[in-house]
Amino acid sequence: MYQPKNGFLYLSAVQDLYNNEIVAWKIGERNDLELVMDTLHELAAKRNVYRSILHSDQGFQYTSIKYHQRVEQLGMIGSHSRKGNCHDNACIESFFSHFKSECLYQLHDNSEEEIRQAVEQYIYFYNYQRFQKRLNHLAPIEYRYQMAA
Repeated sequence: MYQPKNGFLYLSAVQDLYNNEIVAWKIGERNDLELVMDTLHELAAKRNVYRSILHSDQGFQYTSIKYHQRVEQLGMIGSHSRKGNCHDNACIESFFSHFKSECLYQLHDNSEEEIRQAVEQYIYFYNYQRFQKRLNHLAPIEYRYQMAA
């Protein structure tokens, strides 16, 4: 993800494809299974995930036995992209593209804490303020509220 003064930081995020909302996310110093499991924990704490489809790429974190066991314990359905097909993850890749150009590439020589704060602020902006054409020019949270009314 990003290299602050003292190493790398990685962002693990889960996106709801209904409204493109980032529903759970974690930042870690390593792109490892622990980061993904922490993100799953946050997701389950925020939402009823039973019978939800959780799509991921075929990274080692998502193909591990521990990950599959946790997805199953939560009552979720795991789904993986096909090898070599970047289009399977187009939605989350689109989020990361916007995130990089609208937030990450604007940061220079920031501390880890400043980067974490910038990520938190961007995800709030993305969910609550950044309109999306596909969502009738509404932000993800606004779209969800409007559809539920």
